[in-house]
Amino acid sequence: MSGALRALAAAVLVAAGLAGCSSPRPSATRPAESATGTRLTATLTSPVDITLRWTGTEPGAAGRIVEFATEPEGPYTILDYLPLGRTSYRHPDLMPETPFYYRVRPYYGPASRPVDVRLPKGEFTEKDQKDDHEWAPPRTLRQTAVRTGSVTPGAAGAAGAAAPTGLRATVMHANGIRFTWTDHASDEQGYLLEDRPRGGDRFRPVAVLDPDINSFGLITLENEKRATYRVRAFRYGERSNVVHLKTGASPQR
Repeated sequence: MSGALRALAAAVLVAAGLAGCSSPRPSATRPAESATGTRLTATLTSPVDITLRWTGTEPGAAGRIVEFATEPEGPYTILDYLPLGRTSYRHPDLMPETPFYYRVRPYYGPASRPVDVRLPKGEFTEKDQKDDHEWAPPRTLRQTAVRTGSVTPGAAGAAGAAAPTGLRATVMHANGIRFTWTDHASDEQGYLLEDRPRGGDRFRPVAVLDPDINSFGLITLENEKRATYRVRAFRYGERSNVVHLKTGASPQR
């Protein structure tokens, strides 16, 4: 999986087959077997809105992902990357009379040292839009003689040796930043580019990249012109129990 997390969110909306939403109608599910410390439940809060809640801890995790499918065996699509402090998620405006399956999973892995970026004033211009942005697509730049470490939880030296180093942010124009770093992970499932906009209280993922990527260009939003960035090598942990609900009739009938 690669590219911007914002693009991922748009793909999720298409996959979910969105409709309208209306009056609440609660209906709770019964949790099934869990492979991790998280216990998940789901409630139908309207015919086409589902709210997930969970309990439990995931020691050493960097955050959790929320996934859904419309078939018992998947494939599962990632809805969002959430901080460990979050214990609920609302999935709104779903396709009516459709089964939905959910699970949550922790993700693990060390982050680079952060870098502060201040972009110049200016909008995303017509010239910028016509630019081919050759610097932006995810790439694997050649590296030589770098030490590596495991991202797998509990592996010896994982917290230190696998952390990305040398994160560099190059301002390409008033709304574009190219990030490069040194990849030290031997078994990552991907990289997360995270940012904390000025005045924000936490980092959040803004792009999800494939393993071995060490160059990526971000087209920023307005609140990201002054922000702190870091990159994280990560692996997913074991899934929670799977919960299942079927949405009701369209409220527009």
